[in-house]
Amino acid sequence: MPFDPTISSKELLDALFQRFNNTAFIEKDPVSIPHRFQLKEDIEIAAFFAAIFSWGNRTTILNKCNELLDCMDNAPFQFIKGHTENELKKLVFFKHRTFQATDLLYFIRFLRFHYSEHSSLESAFTNGMHASDQNIQQALSHFHRYFFSLDESPARTKKHIPSPENNSSCKRLNMFLRWMVRKDSSGIDFGIWKNILPSQLVCPLDIHVMRVAKELKLIDQEKSDWKTAIALTDMLKTFDPLDPVKYDIALFGWGVSKLPY
Repeated sequence: MPFDPTISSKELLDALFQRFNNTAFIEKDPVSIPHRFQLKEDIEIAAFFAAIFSWGNRTTILNKCNELLDCMDNAPFQFIKGHTENELKKLVFFKHRTFQATDLLYFIRFLRFHYSEHSSLESAFTNGMHASDQNIQQALSHFHRYFFSLDESPARTKKHIPSPENNSSCKRLNMFLRWMVRKDSSGIDFGIWKNILPSQLVCPLDIHVMRVAKELKLIDQEKSDWKTAIALTDMLKTFDPLDPVKYDIALFGWGVSKLPY
């Protein structure tokens, strides 16, 4: 993956952002799953599961997301709010890697609880942060505590909802928040949440982003953890302080495409 030494990292990232920030990005990416829906709550729920399932082969991720939505009659909000115990039985054999039926049933229980009191999943994050927060660290920590606040939450499920308090990079939750908060003319991200600023987002740190960021010398850390995610985001803020995480599309897009510049 050669880099032209005569151009700056910002120039390169801006060019890559222009290359990948278009609707063609959507088709093979997990963000395509919430793009199937129009209702805000359906978008939130589909996006949440698509983000949580996002590790491993992308074709498998999309297939498992579609399998779950089929089990929900492709009306996730209606299913979350109104499912019967009998309807839950068709989920007992669902599995995606280490995400099993026990985890899925708790996710559904939490979502039903939350939507019984709130109109959007946004408040599950923003109730734990202040408008003046530099980033979403407190929001993610609060979400983790809130998510597992219900009685008899399974211990095994905790690995699927990470927290910065454990120095996790929180890659999948950061990606979910990018989808919900960012918005531009490309239409990749939804921008349906208004109480978190794009400048507060933290870059999702997957293997492709990590590799390209290191090759571009944006970071020198070896571990994919919260400190590295913050270090990368802080560097990206020097390129665009209002919307640093837009460069996730550039870093990931180039990393996964393996195209020459």
